[in-house]
Amino acid sequence: QVQLVESGGGLVQPGGSLRLSCAASGRIFRLNIQRWYRQAPGHQRESVATITNGGITNYADSVKDRFTISRDNAKNTVSLQMNNLKPEDTAVYYCNADAIIIGGGGKVTEYWGQGTQVTVSS
Repeated sequence: QVQLVESGGGLVQPGGSLRLSCAASGRIFRLNIQRWYRQAPGHQRESVATITNGGITNYADSVKDRFTISRDNAKNTVSLQMNNLKPEDTAVYYCNADAIIIGGGGKVTEYWGQGTQVTVSS
């Protein structure tokens, strides 16, 4: 009932920047917390950044001061600005959101995007 579509991944050199975006669509009444996760080969999926619908943010220690999460509640989008990228940032990045759907009785359901590849390499 809710679809999350990421965009903006790609190949970038160390020290470079990328901006990921995630657009939510469907029978959305409200998006609560929105998150970015990532999963590198051979590693578990990890939380990168979160943002509440009030704009409160939280970051993994490994990306603090380099990544910035933001959202546009009117457009149901969330973005991740990634600066000073490092090879260890290479991963598939996933958008995630807790959503209340129209006609869902107020139930909160978690949704995931399909992921977008970010590769940091010279």
